[in-house]
Amino acid sequence: MILLLFCCLFKSKAQTLPMPDYVQQAYQKGTHLMDGKPGKNYWQNHGRYNISISAAPPNRLIRGTEEITYFNNSPNTLNELVMKLIQNIHKRNAVNTRNRPNQDTLSNGIVIDNFEVNGKKTALPDNEGHYTWQNVALDRPLKPNDSVKLNVSWHFFISSQHGREGIIDSTTFFLAYYYPRVAVYDDYNGWDRLDFTGGREFYNDFNDYTFQVTVPKNYIVYATGTLQNPTEVLQPVYAKRLNQSLTADSVFHIATKNELGNHSVTLQNQTNTWKWKATYLTDVALAISDHFDWDASSTVVDEKTNRRASVQAAYNDTSADFHQMVKYGQHALNWFSKNWPGVPYPFPKTTILQGYAGMEYPMMVNDETYADTTFSRFVAEHEIAHTWFPFYMGINESSYGFMDEGWATTFEYLIGQVDLGKEKAAENYKQFRVNRWIKNRSVKEVPIITRGELTPNNILGSNEYGKPSLAYLALKDMLGDALFKKSLQEFMSRWHGKHPIPWDFFYSINNASGKNLNWFWNNWFFSDNYIDLSISKLDQVKKGYNLVIDNIGGFAIPFDVKVTYADGSTKIFHQTPEVWQKNQKQASILLLSTKKIVSVNIDGGIYMDADTGNNTLAVK
Repeated sequence: MILLLFCCLFKSKAQTLPMPDYVQQAYQKGTHLMDGKPGKNYWQNHGRYNISISAAPPNRLIRGTEEITYFNNSPNTLNELVMKLIQNIHKRNAVNTRNRPNQDTLSNGIVIDNFEVNGKKTALPDNEGHYTWQNVALDRPLKPNDSVKLNVSWHFFISSQHGREGIIDSTTFFLAYYYPRVAVYDDYNGWDRLDFTGGREFYNDFNDYTFQVTVPKNYIVYATGTLQNPTEVLQPVYAKRLNQSLTADSVFHIATKNELGNHSVTLQNQTNTWKWKATYLTDVALAISDHFDWDASSTVVDEKTNRRASVQAAYNDTSADFHQMVKYGQHALNWFSKNWPGVPYPFPKTTILQGYAGMEYPMMVNDETYADTTFSRFVAEHEIAHTWFPFYMGINESSYGFMDEGWATTFEYLIGQVDLGKEKAAENYKQFRVNRWIKNRSVKEVPIITRGELTPNNILGSNEYGKPSLAYLALKDMLGDALFKKSLQEFMSRWHGKHPIPWDFFYSINNASGKNLNWFWNNWFFSDNYIDLSISKLDQVKKGYNLVIDNIGGFAIPFDVKVTYADGSTKIFHQTPEVWQKNQKQASILLLSTKKIVSVNIDGGIYMDADTGNNTLAVK
């Protein structure tokens, strides 16, 4: 059913790559170009958010107000806006595919106390079961190059079920998706009216944020962005430590469990208001606690300018792994900036907070604590890797999660080779990213390109993480590191701060590499292939042996041919995915040799074979 629906979305006319109608129209309008660049007609909308939040744990009530100035940069006149109200995922009747909350965690969602459009009070309609978005009709249509001002006040009770957001403990809250925002209106899809159901992730505009968080004394606020008033909320000694950490390699314990317990860290006003600023970001998240340890340091992320980024961690003192978390964060920011993707970390800070989600936000990570510190580092590195995809690139995660999760999985594997060694990194990768789906052949594969909202939940994980990551690594193997990195960085340069779609990536890599890779994209992203190779035959020829391999699963993977000779010696013949370019079902490989071969084995390494029983041939 899903495959039929997928196929019906595409026109049958000859094209370089299959493309649904709505994407074709973007190319016809000149907002996207066939060489992978943004077109001269490309546009995207933008917002300025000024948000005020108040919280007083253990009281679960969160109150907020905001002023939004929304700019219509599109060529279209907008008669309505669409507001995203993600907190409504906690409503009793909302569809939650991630996990069904217990009854005591449910609420009335977000309650809009006041909503004004250009100073005029407006009612938000009930959208007939669409809990996480609502249309707002405009009395005065919003013309191109004009703006509209929204004033909103709201409240909600933070979920007692911890996860991506919610209560971590009675006096530690993590707030994400806590403010009403204008949905994305883009050049290929129009308004984003996709319901948030808990399992998928997000698609946001790049906005400018100023926000302030008012909390009782003795509470620390951790947030996306740069703290604007440290001396107005922290006692002098702690403000000084924080400032010193911004240029240091060593770890500063900004506030310890005992210091927090002695109520000596914050100014002793009844409440303190922490003020933050973040420019051209897709979202802002925050956390508050009165007892979490607070560590900080920094690391150089751009050697050309010697620019540093702050690395901070907040955690319960009992979490042994988090005492090392700043060091893990320093290593990740530095390594990703220098190596893969090799683009300097673009933000001034990251904060890794001990929670329950294993979830990324701009400049923040909400991670579980683990007894295995190696795994703690692995998870933190994956979430930090998301900095570049989707936050630097503006990916539509809801529909094309493989464009961010696939890259985070790839970078996690590459840094893991340094952290753990190639063998252990490969073992972990196979266990967490491949084994779960490659051995379950009862499940029919769905093309990676299939939009996330159309992909069955039991396939979504492999389509967003393991399979696209294998594709990116296969491309790296085929192009070589230098050309692969050049092409990837060119794509990132073109689409940084914009909203690229998969075809922008495919065509940009084609253009930057100077190669027509459409056969590769079709093989990996538009097919229902999997991984299964089989040795068909081995024939002796004049210059050695001709090995024929059948590609039963279909994916164009790299693999090694290990040959054992009669004298006991062995040799590896590595094959890049290019071996499948002319014929994706069968490949003939000339094994140059003057010695007698007694056995041949094919091994894909991290490209785990669904059936290894036909991967070895003994020669009689």
